[in-house]
Amino acid sequence: MEIDIAQLQALYAARRYTVTEVTRWYMGRIARYNPIYHSVQSVDVKGALATARREDQQRGIAHGALWGVPIVIKANTAVEGLPDTDGWAGFAIPGHEFIAPRDATVVARLRAAGAVVLGITNMPDFAASDTNRSTAFGRTGNAYDVRFSPGGSSGGTVTTVTSNEAMLGTGTDTANSIRMPSGTSSVVGVLPTRGLTSIGGIAPLDWLRDNTGPIARNVTDAAIALGVMAGEDPLDFRTADATQKAQPGPYTRYLKLDALKGKRFGVPAFFFTDSNAPMRPETRAMLMQAIAELRAAGAEVILDDALLPQSFMDQNRKVNTLPYRKDGADQWLAQFGPAEYRTGEQFTAATGVAMPAALVGTLASTGALAATSTPTPQARLRDDPQAEANYFAPQRASLAQYLDALDSFHLDGLVYPSAQMPPPDETMAQDGQLSSGPHSATGFINRIGVPASIRMACLSGWNFRRDRGRTAICSAGPMRSSRALMRDVRRS
Repeated sequence: MEIDIAQLQALYAARRYTVTEVTRWYMGRIARYNPIYHSVQSVDVKGALATARREDQQRGIAHGALWGVPIVIKANTAVEGLPDTDGWAGFAIPGHEFIAPRDATVVARLRAAGAVVLGITNMPDFAASDTNRSTAFGRTGNAYDVRFSPGGSSGGTVTTVTSNEAMLGTGTDTANSIRMPSGTSSVVGVLPTRGLTSIGGIAPLDWLRDNTGPIARNVTDAAIALGVMAGEDPLDFRTADATQKAQPGPYTRYLKLDALKGKRFGVPAFFFTDSNAPMRPETRAMLMQAIAELRAAGAEVILDDALLPQSFMDQNRKVNTLPYRKDGADQWLAQFGPAEYRTGEQFTAATGVAMPAALVGTLASTGALAATSTPTPQARLRDDPQAEANYFAPQRASLAQYLDALDSFHLDGLVYPSAQMPPPDETMAQDGQLSSGPHSATGFINRIGVPASIRMACLSGWNFRRDRGRTAICSAGPMRSSRALMRDVRRS
């Protein structure tokens, strides 16, 4: 039940199991538990077994890093021939389903490494929710207790991995969507430095903040999957020159059990003061417990009101990506839309359904992600004369504040909660209404593009090639902590 990639591949090599047998075992898990948890939107039985049989026939040749590893893909990420609903019923209209014409870049990389794609995981509409309710497939429950929220928007992948319906899967993250759900279920989620992995073929919520990374049950498996997913892609301008800027893989070489000894971490002050996402007392208690564990493992943890105070968040929120949301959606549809509709206008003509606010630029960037009262005028980033003032300059300013804080306090990284509250029981009203949580205050990371990891209480001590080697983040989760995680690759 807790097998990892190395153990599984050792069993393959010893001919204890075939890839087909293991794939069928995971299919059986999905058949048994998916009616309870509702975490897998669609299962590709035919495709998965065809891949497994092919890999069994290739036993005598060299294999990729994910040889025979059963995985799942989030429903906003294109998998050729399978529904790419983005969680929305509008992309599941009979006769007009959004069937991906080709694989997203990261899916193609995972397949090339030998992964067996079992199917597509559920997600909330457009990834625009902190819980996991979808108009296309319904609600996903937490694997520990189905009444509770697994968080969003990668809650479908998190529950699938937690319940052993797959070994690992992909998540996407615009503000918290890998880290927060991973924290609800005690699994490992990695949000890479923006540009380490490609978002080509992933339906955007906000393409200038969107990112993708692996979700697994242990650190080593996450490191292996991240190494497979990483790489340059002409479909994603942020990945340009990533091969030269990234620290060389495999990332497993950087995993060290004693990584915390002598390291220095800080807790951002705004987590205690930001009224937009107040920290609940239960979360504060868990954070302090995680800090005690870090200190016991040999790290120093700094609590200081001057470390990334509220003024940092005020500057960070000036990074304005709202005018470019439609630009990202237009590029995605043109490149990965089905033949019937490659534009929003073609979709409406074919279905009679208007394109949603999330894909035409009128969805708010903060708060509850509700539609704005006055739609933001949309522009293309590459030829907008205001792009520097809206986006690039505020991003540089906020990143400079972030890096200066790390330098001033001589920090190796940060520690903060993956959510400001515990996962709620969704069978009863919370504070007099249906819960839309758990909520998080981690979106500042996406605005400046630095990395983060969840379910870790620590980072390894390896350095980047470049001079700024202390920008990785470590998030303290609410259940249990793993022993170590590599520090992520950073773009200059």
